[in-house]
Amino acid sequence: MVNTDASWPDLYESRTRVLEIQTKLHRWATADRGRRFDDLYNLVTDPAFLIVAWERVHTNTGGRTAGVDGITAHLVRALDREREFLTELRTDLKDGSFRPLPVRERMIPKAGGKLRRLGIPTVRDRVAQAALKLVLEPIFEADFHPCSYGFRPKRRAQDAIAEIHFLNSGTRKYEWVLEADIEACFDSIDHTALMDRVRQRIGDKRVLRLVKAFLKAGIFTADRIRVNSNAGTPQGGILSPLLANIALSVLDDHFAEQQRQEMATATQRAKRKRHGLGNWRLVRYADDFVVLVSGTRAHAEALQVQVATVLTPMGLRLSPTKTQVVHINEGFVFLGWHIQRRRKRGTVSQYHVYTWPSKKSLKSIMVRIRQLTHHRAPHRDLFHLLLRLNAALRGWCNYFRHGVSSRTFSYLSHYSWHKVTRWIRRRHHGITWKQLWRRFLLPGGKPAHNGVIMYSPQEDMPITRYRYRGNTIPTPWTVTTPTTA
Repeated sequence: MVNTDASWPDLYESRTRVLEIQTKLHRWATADRGRRFDDLYNLVTDPAFLIVAWERVHTNTGGRTAGVDGITAHLVRALDREREFLTELRTDLKDGSFRPLPVRERMIPKAGGKLRRLGIPTVRDRVAQAALKLVLEPIFEADFHPCSYGFRPKRRAQDAIAEIHFLNSGTRKYEWVLEADIEACFDSIDHTALMDRVRQRIGDKRVLRLVKAFLKAGIFTADRIRVNSNAGTPQGGILSPLLANIALSVLDDHFAEQQRQEMATATQRAKRKRHGLGNWRLVRYADDFVVLVSGTRAHAEALQVQVATVLTPMGLRLSPTKTQVVHINEGFVFLGWHIQRRRKRGTVSQYHVYTWPSKKSLKSIMVRIRQLTHHRAPHRDLFHLLLRLNAALRGWCNYFRHGVSSRTFSYLSHYSWHKVTRWIRRRHHGITWKQLWRRFLLPGGKPAHNGVIMYSPQEDMPITRYRYRGNTIPTPWTVTTPTTA
């Protein structure tokens, strides 16, 4: 398919070639659901794929993070060794001498005092994983179902939330919710079961060996001890989200098959209701998912056993303490949102599903504001504080702007204003409020310095309704037919 002895193209040429080949792979996989792809390894080592993979690695926020070898993508660029680096990597991949190094363990604090393990691969391994993902993703995307939204191109968490809205609008009453939590999903995936699912589409043994090598690379702990990885795919690897989606698609396949056979039409769903049976739909974002049920609580509780049975062969199990059945009128938290059906203000019988930032989500941004405005924070002046604070506030508010968030944004504006003004007063001992207003605040009251103005969620982030896209979400490889005038 590709001349692997071709010279190194530039980035624009590489992107064009990669997109063209990905589009072909996606089209072939979509046209023939049973097709196994046998000649893919040459694409992994193709210069265009490696260049695009390198661009994604060094422009990522983790470009300054090193693996166990201590080398960062930023260092490779600073030494102007990019072409040499990619040439050496390509040679090792082509002659079969490439061996992934163990990932570097990094423990990230979670809510409740627990820790989550991240595995940071070396830069070489990250580029190889990125090239491998460029080849595999368009193939497996042809098999993934619309109910899955996490770590998939052009899909967002907001699409999952919009799906829940849709299933409880009009005459659709999917009122019972099975909130499911998978215990240590990324760390528990069974390698044999995962590779079996990969082999359903991939017949190239060199690609399969490379995927397995990344799974078995091991972990280098903070105590400098190497631990074998007999299960799971480490969070932090570029390939891990795709592999996790392949593993979890066993759940999507199960519910999609039920939907196709028993609940595909309104007639089928109505017949099930007449016979006292429930109807249900899965909404999944990576390892976070809910099953919405039109029926009774008993129907939702029965699904918990069904879900556990489907996940067991993949080495996954539900957390008994975090998995529960709730009614949508009680409300539940999903992807940082509190979702609840309430009576519409000013009406007697009209009910709508409302979403707003959960208490946990609000607490997370408040903790971040406190960290940035702490008296020991390393900001040299107000200018640098506002740069970092604005980035945090803008990112958080952009995620939550498609909900009933005005009251939360108002509270957050006042909270951040008080924290910043308090930080200014600590840095300038003895300053009066009159001096503070004259030196550091604009006429409207916003802190500002050297042209940087503090971001106000209440004033600067418009709240808009998110457009429901349903099953019309395109892929990057969807070929659109140009319209004629």
